[in-house]
Amino acid sequence: MTGLQLTAAAGKGSGASAEDAGEEDRLLGAYDEEYSADLRRINVSVTGMTCAACSNSVESALMSLSGVVKASVALLQNKADVTFDPALVKDEDIKNAIEDAGFDAEILPEPSTSHSKPGGTVIGQFTIGGMTCAACVNSVEGILRNLPGVRKAVVALATSLGEVEYDPTAISKDDIVTAIEDAGFEASFVQSSEQDKLVLGVTGIASEMDAQMLEGNLCTLKGVRQFYYDRTSKELAIHFDPELLGSRALVDMIESSSYGKLKLHVKNPYTRMTSKDLEESSNMFRLFTASLFLSVPVIFMKVICPHIPLLYSLLLRRCGPFQMGDWLNWALVTVVQFVIGKRFYVAASRALRNGSTNMDVLVVLGTSASYFYSVCALLYGAMTGFWSPTYFEASAMLITFVLLGKYLESLAKGKTSDAIKKLVELAPATAILLIKDKGGKVTGEREIDALLIQPGDILKVIPGTKVPADGIVVNGSSYVDESMVTGESAPALKEVNSSVIGGTINLHGSLHVQVNKVGSDTVLSQIITLVETAQMSKAPIQKFADFIASIFVPVVVTLGFLTLLGWYFAGVLGGYPKEWLPENGNYFVFSLMFAISVVVIACPCALGLATPTAVMVATGVGANNGVLIKGGDALEKAQKVKYVIFDKTGTLTQGKATVTTAKVFSDMDRGEFLTLVASAESSSEHPLAKAILGYARHFHFFDVPSAIKDAQIKGLESKSSAWLLDVSDFSALPGEGVQCFIGGNKILVGNRKLMTENRVAIPNHVENFVVELEESAKTGVLVAYNNDVIGVMGIADPLKREAAVVIEGLKKMGVTPVMVTGDNWRTAKAVAKEVGIADVRAEVMPSGKADVVRSFQKDGSVVAMIGDGINDSPALAAADVGMAIGAGTDIAIEAADYVLMRSNLEDVITAIDLSRKTLSRIRLNYIFASAYNIIAIPVAAGVFYPWLRIKLPPWVAGACMALSSITVVCSSLLLRRYRKPRLTTLLEITVE
Repeated sequence: MTGLQLTAAAGKGSGASAEDAGEEDRLLGAYDEEYSADLRRINVSVTGMTCAACSNSVESALMSLSGVVKASVALLQNKADVTFDPALVKDEDIKNAIEDAGFDAEILPEPSTSHSKPGGTVIGQFTIGGMTCAACVNSVEGILRNLPGVRKAVVALATSLGEVEYDPTAISKDDIVTAIEDAGFEASFVQSSEQDKLVLGVTGIASEMDAQMLEGNLCTLKGVRQFYYDRTSKELAIHFDPELLGSRALVDMIESSSYGKLKLHVKNPYTRMTSKDLEESSNMFRLFTASLFLSVPVIFMKVICPHIPLLYSLLLRRCGPFQMGDWLNWALVTVVQFVIGKRFYVAASRALRNGSTNMDVLVVLGTSASYFYSVCALLYGAMTGFWSPTYFEASAMLITFVLLGKYLESLAKGKTSDAIKKLVELAPATAILLIKDKGGKVTGEREIDALLIQPGDILKVIPGTKVPADGIVVNGSSYVDESMVTGESAPALKEVNSSVIGGTINLHGSLHVQVNKVGSDTVLSQIITLVETAQMSKAPIQKFADFIASIFVPVVVTLGFLTLLGWYFAGVLGGYPKEWLPENGNYFVFSLMFAISVVVIACPCALGLATPTAVMVATGVGANNGVLIKGGDALEKAQKVKYVIFDKTGTLTQGKATVTTAKVFSDMDRGEFLTLVASAESSSEHPLAKAILGYARHFHFFDVPSAIKDAQIKGLESKSSAWLLDVSDFSALPGEGVQCFIGGNKILVGNRKLMTENRVAIPNHVENFVVELEESAKTGVLVAYNNDVIGVMGIADPLKREAAVVIEGLKKMGVTPVMVTGDNWRTAKAVAKEVGIADVRAEVMPSGKADVVRSFQKDGSVVAMIGDGINDSPALAAADVGMAIGAGTDIAIEAADYVLMRSNLEDVITAIDLSRKTLSRIRLNYIFASAYNIIAIPVAAGVFYPWLRIKLPPWVAGACMALSSITVVCSSLLLRRYRKPRLTTLLEITVE
């Protein structure tokens, strides 16, 4: 796979080149390019969001600002992405809006790269703590959008990350962190594309004197702007001037200045973020265990102690105005409610301050009602002597179960991002650097941190180890296993001048590799970027959940209030017997318990997690199978595909054209004829031209002994003019051929259309010969010399072996295959007949392929286009679903929605099949989440109590609420068991 380059998805219809795409689109690149370059966009990680209501709140706050063009919040990834017009919205306005939203944010940096974004902006990555739902995400996105100098922002709930593109001359990383913290969230900077910050782990510091020595040495280093050494974590953060100092030189200088006492290693940003996720899960587990430890005695006193006379008598002993049991209940539950449960009050106040509601509001309402009622009941009893029952255990157990749910949910959500973690782990930690003298002779080798590799380095890759970075083999040969990156199972032979991909495994021989790409430019980093981008995107189906989340909490609170009033007035008016009341209870207490159960059992989180968790798992599964999906939108559209349009050359065929026939229809010598045609085609990049050139070269040296032939061919490669004729006035005519002048004679090489336009007559015997070629699925290339046809070359491009069975499989899935090609009708029909395609569009110019796509879209059908991503970009952009097949060429296809890493057509089936199964899982998640609330709320409200005596205590309702979101996440995780259809079972696929 040569020159493999991946970019994030860009908008349909973008005309930017692949190189521009690589520069312009990173993790933030999921936006349409139709927006003006004058717009700004910021990307921030948000913590504190718990459900879709949070993200809706943030999006609403952002979109309410005049000048905001687009705002997108990813609940699961804790990321927000906003585009705005800086002429209408000041950066300070955006900052204030996010601060008012009250969410934590942290700038998301791009993995280290050697260049900044165009226009002098850089991308920063931040971790954001405190987000609990989609509303929180929306709030943080709003804050970041208003910051001065910020262009783009994306926040993801699941990863608690934010990524921001900003102008470092207008705003600093510290300003962004401060803005997020001012909004009530925790924030810290991770990394940026400026490549001016290095986070190092330090070993060898045994005392304070060693630390002072380190700091003293840093002060004397030229190019070091500022540094901070954390004595607790033993991490050293250094800001330096990359124009004066390289990262590897900096590390070497620090180690040498300590006389070898200190050893430094670069902290991988992804590893650091993973440790933060583990820290969050660990923190949630500590809160849960603490709450459980305090809640168990409360339940014990309520349920068990009345059956143990000795203990019960102690609890009934009066101590002041209250009994001993009441004092213990109050003390234990107060700690649970206000110390352990503080996070719920903080999150709820944050949401309310932003004018939104989320799950935390429901938890706070339910637990506070139970707690404060119990406190009031005790005070009322102390003053009047009438002791009503208390419900301290409901508050304590409710918080305990919600924390348990949050802990299990964090573990489950962590598994949805396993794909990215596995990709990150592919990169080796260290590399062997070859040291050369001025003459280029190897004088030694040293082991360096893989994150300190620089372009131009020569690395030694021994058998059984991973290739540290992308590069070119300069010495040695070996087979390399690229399956973990490209999906190709067969090891690839790598020789001198072969390209290698970082993260792949060298199997046999030793290789010397010259590095040409590091950091975010590597294939592995760009694959990770694509997967991250896809996981941050929102599928259109999620709009339903966002709408429900926006009204969910107010509706539930209203239902709870109506439940309270309904049961209370029904009791007062004699609607049910007093025997239903608890001992020493009254109608208000009886009604309040139903109302609290309604408030706490309702769960907006399940709806909010239904889509993003499934999309995260599906994109990861796709990446593991060599199918890179650029977003939830692409997933949703692919499952509705009705027509799949295939390009012929390089897609249905192997793309390896070979000359099978060379017929001369003049007195010209065969060798002279081939030299003439090869000279004319030598300046063309078309696959057919390369096939003709290769055939002519082979012909000229066919009878030369092999040793001499190899040497002469190498000479020809370096001196191509040695055997080719001088060409002038060359021009390539798309869809027709080439024309030029050789020795003052006009040469035409191409199809009938080229001959007709130049008024070249085609004799009948020549036409008959070309027809024979075309009917046997070969392409006939006509050659004219001074307007006379002098010969024909027959070129064949073998079909891929799986083409016919894939076409049949698509038909079984209810998808209609179509072939579009620039080739002539006879050849096109012959190829189509061989693979089983009935609908053929031939002699279509590259620009006309997009028109073919639109013709199928007229009736509202969803159309997929499969192309090699080079001349098919307009059609890929015009199609509802564009799939670029990466068969050995650059696959930086911003127009495509899917990138098929392998050249195997089976992956088209995999892409459609995976999208169908993903959407089925999302629908199942929605059905469960909706059905849960539809059934649970009436049960909690006591609708069935008069007949079935079913009554859910508040703490049981809380347990049900916690389990609902866990069930949805676990349902999405079942997609990890997806197995792509095998070739042998492909034809058994039927329409679902």
